[in-house]
Amino acid sequence: MMKENMFRTLFAAALGALAAYAGVLLAPLCVLAVVMVLDYATGIAAAWSCKLLSSRVGVKGIVKKVAYLALVAVGMVVDYLISSALLRVGVDIQINYCFGMMISVWLIINELLSILENLGKLGIPLPDFLLKAIERLRDGVDRRTK
Repeated sequence: MMKENMFRTLFAAALGALAAYAGVLLAPLCVLAVVMVLDYATGIAAAWSCKLLSSRVGVKGIVKKVAYLALVAVGMVVDYLISSALLRVGVDIQINYCFGMMISVWLIINELLSILENLGKLGIPLPDFLLKAIERLRDGVDRRTK
């Protein structure tokens, strides 16, 4: 019981610190977390239906999702470094997590595409307009970030 309360307290403190630090990025990070879980769940379902379920592939998927979060963290650090450097030279421009936001949105779109691919493998009919809309979003983000 004591360990469980300690874990809950640490988890709540970590989430509170993330919310305070991330600010603008909190909503995209929450969306990213949800779509990562959905992608993982639909990936497991697709693998199971194709009789390709593998714990090794599953662990690889989890590691990949953790790496996504690390990528967002790198973007947040880059934003912080640019903002700090600009302040040092007397330029007070609020970047508002530009790189962290772009990375988060890009990952969300890729996760949505992966979810649709997994649903397709499950035999669920996918509306063509939805696939095209998400691909256009990804292309738009790619073009604006080059």
